[in-house]
This record gives sequence, C-alpha cells and structure tokens, in this order.
Amino acid sequence: MVSDFLVQTNTDTPIYRQLIDQVRRMAVSGRLKSGERLPSVRQLADELAVNPMTISKAYSLLENEGLLERRRGVGMVLRGDDRSAEELIEPALTDLIRQARQLGLSRNKILNSLKDRWEETDNE
Repeated sequence: MVSDFLVQTNTDTPIYRQLIDQVRRMAVSGRLKSGERLPSVRQLADELAVNPMTISKAYSLLENEGLLERRRGVGMVLRGDDRSAEELIEPALTDLIRQARQLGLSRNKILNSLKDRWEETDNE
C-alpha cells in the first residue's frame, strides 16, 4: 500500500493535497476498499520522506469529510466513497475547459492535445 502513494515536490500543489487527492482516487477506483487500513502517519512519512505533520493534516482533513475513520488500535481506515470516477474528475475537466477558453484554444486543439498526452503516458 505505501508504495502506491507518490508525491511531487516540483509542483504548486501542496503535498497534503496530493495525498488527499490520491486517497480519493484510490477509493473511487476500488484500489482501496472500505474498511481497509491506511499506512500509519509515521510509516507513510518515512516512506515518502515528508514531515509527519503533512500526513497527519491530510488524514485529518479526509477524516473530517468522512472518507476516513480513526479506529482505536487499528489506525485510519477507509469508510468508502460513493462517488463515481467521472464525478471525481469533473472539477479538473471543468478547469481545463475554462483555461483553454481563456487561452483561446479550440475544442479540437484541446481534444487532440489530450489524446496525444494520453498516448504518451501509456508508456509511463
């Protein structure tokens, strides 16, 4: 499980936000199952070489929104997420469309760029 988490330090997205987004995606995709235990704060912080407070912040925010549950003697477990993958990606798609329009890019240009990038990442 721990190796499923990846953080990028060369991005504007804070690490805690990257972790929150990854847990949500893992929950929606089924890679994390309801009731499944997440790595401890210390374990994940050591693995990712980040401050434990960063992990704790991500877990606390996920707990506050109801996606994670703290269980005594077990740690954090997934409660489940009933959203679809499409619902989860919708804000990113809306943002992409808004940015493309602000830049004056055509629908076809964006669709072609998306298709090209999709194919490039098939090998990653």
